[in-house]
Amino acid sequence: MQLWICPLIAFLLGSIPFGLIIARAKGINIRQHGSGNIGATNVLRVIGKKYGISCLFLDALKGFIPVVIAISLIRFEGIKNPMTLTGLAPYAQDFPMLTAQIFQVITGFCAVLGHNYSPWVGFKGGKGIATSAGVLIALMPAAIVILIVVWLVVFLLTKYVSLASIITAAVLPLVTLWGSWFHGKIQNGTWNKPLFIFTLVIAVLAVWKHRSNIERLRNGTEHRFTRKPKAADV
Repeated sequence: MQLWICPLIAFLLGSIPFGLIIARAKGINIRQHGSGNIGATNVLRVIGKKYGISCLFLDALKGFIPVVIAISLIRFEGIKNPMTLTGLAPYAQDFPMLTAQIFQVITGFCAVLGHNYSPWVGFKGGKGIATSAGVLIALMPAAIVILIVVWLVVFLLTKYVSLASIITAAVLPLVTLWGSWFHGKIQNGTWNKPLFIFTLVIAVLAVWKHRSNIERLRNGTEHRFTRKPKAADV
């Protein structure tokens, strides 16, 4: 049961369009403003910082929560993951390492798919960056620190949220490989191959979802993130 229910929970949770819900609470149809995207960046740009940050946090939780549930229910034989929820221990089952890795990763991927292709908004959605980050925090928490640094450096240098997201997505599979090598897991054959494939897929998916941004970057028409002037600045 654990092997199929976790991906199902992930897709359903991932499909909740928090950006759309937050905007509608303010009387705004977010799909008719800014880039038309329901993700945190557009919410921040159209409605304001606190709403954008709230959306970012909620979208990340959509990836984090189902993967932690999967880690708790689909366990490696003889290995305890620090992310395991003790309350779910009576319902957990041990599986061979490769099987557990595959279905934990599939759970994360379903959360991203739910966000990107939500059935509640006509199988459309966001670009999956925040939800992917939530998945990665659960699966490879140390790597997220490196990715945040990469994102911040690119963003601070260029002021393009989209470019920072694209480059961070492209770097992700390399960080995954480096982490496996650094911990000696490639050398002894225990590295998480499904996780590496997952990072490749979501990197490609993230770049694909940013294709309109890439076109605007090429044309010089992409929106730069700029601070709105305060009343005292005017």
